[in-house]
Amino acid sequence: MSQDNFPIRRIDHIRFYVGNARQSAFFYRHMFGFSVKQFHGLETGLKHEVDYLLEQNNLRFLFSAPVRPGHPIAEQLAIHGDHVQDIAFEVDDVDWSFNTAVARGAEPARAPYTLSDENGEVRLASIKIYGDTIHTFINRDNFKGHFLPKFVDRDEPGITTGLIEVDHCVGNVELGSMNKWVKWYQDVLGFSQLISFDDKDISTEYTALMSKVMSGGDGRVKFPINEPAEGKKKSQIDEYLEFFGGAGVQHVALRTDDIVATVTELRRRGLQFLRVPPAYYEDLPSRVGKIDEDLAALQDLGVLVDRDDEGYLLQIFSKPITDRPTLFFEIIERKGAKSFGKGNFKALFEAIEREQAVRGTL
Repeated sequence: MSQDNFPIRRIDHIRFYVGNARQSAFFYRHMFGFSVKQFHGLETGLKHEVDYLLEQNNLRFLFSAPVRPGHPIAEQLAIHGDHVQDIAFEVDDVDWSFNTAVARGAEPARAPYTLSDENGEVRLASIKIYGDTIHTFINRDNFKGHFLPKFVDRDEPGITTGLIEVDHCVGNVELGSMNKWVKWYQDVLGFSQLISFDDKDISTEYTALMSKVMSGGDGRVKFPINEPAEGKKKSQIDEYLEFFGGAGVQHVALRTDDIVATVTELRRRGLQFLRVPPAYYEDLPSRVGKIDEDLAALQDLGVLVDRDDEGYLLQIFSKPITDRPTLFFEIIERKGAKSFGKGNFKALFEAIEREQAVRGTL
């Protein structure tokens, strides 16, 4: 299938299931610089859950929490902890998208439905992907409101850290499942494979994994999919699958146009990042050539650099942001590069292994 046979405008929002949406909103506002824009909960007539909408530039995060026992969100939280539950796509036609995806083999999560209020209506539908994760299709062409009907404004501005948009979302799946989901994205959503990494590309002395990067929406949507590979010890993917309770979203990469400023501010606010040894920076000039940034500043922050045929990128990875060693964030700046930092894999994975050793899970 060609890449462009399933029109996707963009990633509309990422929905997180969390135990306490009020506290999550506070954390993401003060740590990452999001503004709390809208709210839907008991006060607005929603009796079983609460939703906080946070935004920063073109980033839109929705945090949902149960407010009654026995709610389906509560059941998922018991298994997974706080997690990415939905990567939602804005599409031209929700019904066409849903029906086409199902006809091509997708399992329905929720058939097309309409939400409405005085501002108009929004059409939505959802399909299942790996684990308990879903993709929601959304169209608000007939809606004058901001996000969804019945959401009310909540003016709690954050002080931005320069995060602009989702660069990519990475999924971890069980051993032997990567190619199944690669084929699923090709067959169902018309994605194409951008790049592939095997266990020789992504390995250390102890652990390894395999990864393939899928791309759709004319390149606006990119999803690497990882699975564990055979190694002497338990890989980060094995650790994730064990503590998450199955397949799910491992990390979300957030793009900035000034990674030095963004990471400096995130560190100041208390976000913890993985560190690589100083020796990494000794080899950097010979490996990546001339770059615009000050090498000493990058080393001080722990920012990694890699180059491909089209330019270079700068990236850094947070430590897990939950009690479980599962969800984390990547901060990335692209200076022309379209790749994902293959030259950094070994150093990064060794840094992750050091964290695993501290946790006793290597």
